Amino acid sequence: TGYGQYIVARPKYYEIMLKQIPPHKIHFGHRVLNVTEENDKAIVHLSNSQTYEGDIVVGADGAYSAVRQRMYEKLMAKGELPESDHAELPFNFTCLVGQTIVLDPEEFPIIKDPLCSFRVVHGEKSFTWITFSTAQNTLCFMVIHHLSKKTNRAAQEQRFRNNENSEWGAYPAQTMCEETRDFPIELSDGKTRTLGDLYDLTPKELISKVMLEEKVFETWYHGRVVLMGDACHKLNPSGGHGAVTAMHDAIALANLIYAMPSRTQEDITKIFEEYHKERIPAVMESYNNSQLVSKLAKTVRYRPQVGFLPQIPLQGTILPFVSSSEQKARALFLEKQQRAASV
Repeated sequence: TGYGQYIVARPKYYEIMLKQIPPHKIHFGHRVLNVTEENDKAIVHLSNSQTYEGDIVVGADGAYSAVRQRMYEKLMAKGELPESDHAELPFNFTCLVGQTIVLDPEEFPIIKDPLCSFRVVHGEKSFTWITFSTAQNTLCFMVIHHLSKKTNRAAQEQRFRNNENSEWGAYPAQTMCEETRDFPIELSDGKTRTLGDLYDLTPKELISKVMLEEKVFETWYHGRVVLMGDACHKLNPSGGHGAVTAMHDAIALANLIYAMPSRTQEDITKIFEEYHKERIPAVMESYNNSQLVSKLAKTVRYRPQVGFLPQIPLQGTILPFVSSSEQKARALFLEKQQRAASV
């Protein structure tokens, strides 16, 4: 696009964003219980009995959005919620994420590179792991577990029984760390290293295990309530567009609010319609691309060889699927070679 790109760790990004907003406008530790509308106002009801009112409510509260749930309950009661929006968020992957402490450049020369080092390893046991450097002299990691449909279903059932959201807490994260700590990583410094080396350099509070849900909801707005980001479209992070699409939502919505002629329900509904119409094509393209990227590891397993030519040595960490045609040709090829050698 003509602009430089940077990897920014999430805690640092939060810090940058928080500096732009007056502290008195941010209220931490508040839980939304309900959103109502009366007298041309939207009212947010919180768990501490406080209420806040405004012209609109923007639900930017993540994949398990309380704002979306309250909005959908109202639409369901009217019989106006599309069937696809009834379904829970599906997921086929779980992911361990973390960020190390600031590292010594002499011990980890890779962080001296002014360009981000982004390395992906497609391993066995249905795991993919990714490491990348940041401008803060840290290393971030993602370890993705590709679930079978059976495992996926069981995990969902367990999650709903426990009334959990996407964060699984410290214990599951630690269990996954132990399961994957021997996985090899390459940091271009000539040393043999593993994911465990990074885990040992990462504060436990900076390691999380999350589910990688994927879904684009049909309904993004109703009345004076509108959704953005993960609350209305949850993308697989493999495509790198999750946070990006949320930012683009915010820009489009802010532009339309700025240009809105009045605060009437009619004009609010109109800008919400324009917002959805503008954003849905881009969101669907990102959603489809993210799904494609997440499945690329499987596609490289299909690489048959010509069985009647010398076999090419296997390289990389992903073993190819067995090709019956290659096996048949290879068997005859080896037989002919043996015959020629015995003459």
